Amino acid sequence: MSVVEEFGVEVKTPRPDLRSRVVELELTREAAQAGPSNKATEAQHAKGKLTVRERLDLLFDKNTFREIEGFRRHRATGFGLEDKKPHGDGVVTGWGLVNGRTVFVYAHDFRVFGGSLGEAHAEKIHKVMDLAESAGAPIVSLSDGAGARIQEGVTALAGYGGIFRRNVRCSGVIPQISVMLGPCAGGATYSPALTDFVFMVRGSAQMYITGPDVVRSVTGEEITHEQLGGAEVHAGVSGAAGFMYDSEEECLEEVRHLLSLLPQNNRELPPSVRPDDPAYRRSESLLDIVPADPNQSYDMRAVIEEIIDDGDLFEVHAGWATNIICGLARLDGHVVGIVANQPASYAGVLDIHASEKAARFVSLCDSFSIPLITMVDVPGFLPGKDQEHGGIIRHGAKLLYAYCNATVPRIQLIVRKAYGGAYIVMDSRSIGADLSFAWPTNEIAVMGAEGAANVVFRREIAAAEDPEAARAERIQEYRDELMHPFYAAERGLVDDVIDPSVTRQTLVDALAMLRTKHSRLPSRKHGNPPA
Repeated sequence: MSVVEEFGVEVKTPRPDLRSRVVELELTREAAQAGPSNKATEAQHAKGKLTVRERLDLLFDKNTFREIEGFRRHRATGFGLEDKKPHGDGVVTGWGLVNGRTVFVYAHDFRVFGGSLGEAHAEKIHKVMDLAESAGAPIVSLSDGAGARIQEGVTALAGYGGIFRRNVRCSGVIPQISVMLGPCAGGATYSPALTDFVFMVRGSAQMYITGPDVVRSVTGEEITHEQLGGAEVHAGVSGAAGFMYDSEEECLEEVRHLLSLLPQNNRELPPSVRPDDPAYRRSESLLDIVPADPNQSYDMRAVIEEIIDDGDLFEVHAGWATNIICGLARLDGHVVGIVANQPASYAGVLDIHASEKAARFVSLCDSFSIPLITMVDVPGFLPGKDQEHGGIIRHGAKLLYAYCNATVPRIQLIVRKAYGGAYIVMDSRSIGADLSFAWPTNEIAVMGAEGAANVVFRREIAAAEDPEAARAERIQEYRDELMHPFYAAERGLVDDVIDPSVTRQTLVDALAMLRTKHSRLPSRKHGNPPA
């Protein structure tokens, strides 16, 4: 009972009991989870977007999500904010289970302040990121926000700084996945850029530093939000997004699939499964997929899918730098990272974008103890002024640095040609590959036989009575002497020349042997990779 004074008389009023408080709690929670209004929810759906709770239901195993700080409110005043203090402050944070394993999340609610970030909003994100790091579990951000909350001024900007600092601190420690489901502009775009993987939904997600209005006022260029920073742009042109999907449902299902291939943190191995695909399955079709002619094109994906478990390749950046393939797969139930030249795109040459794409993927795999298989069919680096002036030396060195720095099991498979510096960079034995295997079609040399003959025998060919016949003779001589399948094996640069049909079992056995590999890098604060 409580006592109050009314008209000079003490009046006893009953104190609410626990049951009534629980009813009040549930009503408040339901109101907070429902969002500001049905109108706001209808507006979200009208844009073809799900609400934050609908997204969480798709991401997590049923009934496993636990929210934290759901009743948090901002404490800002001015510009009408003191009259608008919704629970949650426009972001939902917490954890749940994805395929039975703990995953943390923060998800913007665009219905509340446009999902904009203020002080309380940021502090909720900081809290859940710190929890993810402490618990050693992945964190996923579901981004659908209008950037910094202008009414809160510099405190909103400081909130972003705290997120960026945690992104960097968690890098290589726990997997970080950004899922772009709406707008993301200005400084806010740097958080997804710092994470390991970026997913985007076509038509509804955009990322850019300066929007169309600013572009128009500064440059006079007319451009739409989608043309400037839509999913197609970042998945196929800038390389800022690794994945692009047509719907939120498909996107979040693929996020779940990716999480099933990743360890919880850098102290664990990736999860293994009992495979249905026989480890020692022969692949006779590999004898027909790859042409013996080094100038003839083919799709390297067909080779990869024939070797891995169930042909299931989870490719990263499939639409960007298509001359190299990077993806996660399983071999005998164990997760591996695959880097492969793609002869069907620009003949599989290495260029600036391919080097950057592969370098970051190699570093990612090394961070999370994922063994690397590098499949080589490369004619060299792409020549030309644009590549040289664009910094192919610096960017190619990034891939070289990533491989040399990697301590996970590393296996090189030379499928066909491997010429010049590109052969070295594609995880050759000389830069630390644990094992190198080659098919009988391999040609490892400084350059192709035609180019080599033209350089070495230039004067002799020019002086011959029949230059074309002399050139053909010298080409064949160079090929017979220096480019036969056993040349590198005779010098210990290839561990074995194998029948393509037994590639799967060869890799399975090699990875099983290397599973206990342990190597140390020199004691240092960190390296200084090429810019």
